[in-house]
Amino acid sequence: MARKKVTVVVLGDLGRSPRMLYHAQSLAKENFEVHLVGFAGSTLPKAIGDSNNITVHYLAPCPDFRSYLPLLIAYPIKVLWQSFVLFLSLLLIGRTSFVLVQNPPCIPTMPVCWFFCRLMQSCFIIDWHNYAYTILALSLGQQHKLVKISKWTEEYFGRKADANLCVTKAMKEDLAEKWGIIATVLHDRPNDAFNLISDEGKSDRFSVRSMLRDKYMDLAKLKEKLPVLVSSTSWTPDEDFSILLQALQAYDEDGPSEMLCVITGKGPEKDYYKEQIRNRQWKKVSIVTPWLDAEDYPLLLGVADLGVCLHASSSGLDLPMKVVDMFGCGLPVCALDFKCLGELVRHGENGFVFKNSSDLHRQILNWFRNFPSLHQDNQLIKDNVKTFRKTMWHANWCSNAKPLFS
Repeated sequence: MARKKVTVVVLGDLGRSPRMLYHAQSLAKENFEVHLVGFAGSTLPKAIGDSNNITVHYLAPCPDFRSYLPLLIAYPIKVLWQSFVLFLSLLLIGRTSFVLVQNPPCIPTMPVCWFFCRLMQSCFIIDWHNYAYTILALSLGQQHKLVKISKWTEEYFGRKADANLCVTKAMKEDLAEKWGIIATVLHDRPNDAFNLISDEGKSDRFSVRSMLRDKYMDLAKLKEKLPVLVSSTSWTPDEDFSILLQALQAYDEDGPSEMLCVITGKGPEKDYYKEQIRNRQWKKVSIVTPWLDAEDYPLLLGVADLGVCLHASSSGLDLPMKVVDMFGCGLPVCALDFKCLGELVRHGENGFVFKNSSDLHRQILNWFRNFPSLHQDNQLIKDNVKTFRKTMWHANWCSNAKPLFS
């Protein structure tokens, strides 16, 4: 019996699209023939390259038209470019049983993939991570033409999809109420790369810290007994890192000990915040901003002591995968509050929820007050985080997403 063929489409950096990579790995485990389409950039996990069932197709990068053309001219030209290279790539892959598309971005991904599916009689599936129009509205404003076009595109082609997945119950309800779109909830869960590092005698943690310290110059201060706060980010407008900097400023004034803060990630606002960090003269707090290999990022989470998430969500309907990754490594998290965060982080039970820098400062201070010892309540939180691993990505995917590929 011939294997079913699935094309997974990401109109972005494949290496920075973990949920779609997880889809590809799960499909491959279930013996589908998987074609992964997207842009080159960050290094892909070793599991992708090692799989005999996954073929990666990189799209030709788009020239930077915005560097010399006005937005309203550059954007249509970029859309035409991306439409051509995406459609050509799909044609070269050939007829496929299913096309699974990441949203956002919706333009030109949705119309191009929908047209290809109708042409090839393939099943068109959208995985809703967020709304593209709400992300655009952060920088352009709600009334901008591109925001309105994006919203129309999501509604029109979302209704034409053969099936829909989404990341939260809140998004499922919003899609149904707003546009009449019926979606299946597939909550993010950690994959097998995000493991617990043994606390027995601390030897494993110390050896991993030593390895990371030797491999990355930025992590030279990752010493054995130094408390470590970690955050990861795409350095985009929906994450206000001034909240963390203000909290660390307060900690520098009244914190009980030195602390290392590691912020990982790439993105458009990284240089802006790095300049702010350089201008601060702190005695107790050190901040480093390394970019780690995909295999080393889970190791860092495993040897850190507390995580921070500043994801605000442009729609209020998606959940940060960085928290899922941290929980997968047994790392408790302080997370910025927004509409549906309670589907993942429950304050005082498996983490902390903050509304401003003062809240965050108090949570960091209380967590590290008697470091390395933990207060009884904090130990309970850490134990609750470890139970999050009872359901991992693939088991969750088989229960909720696999039926769509039947």
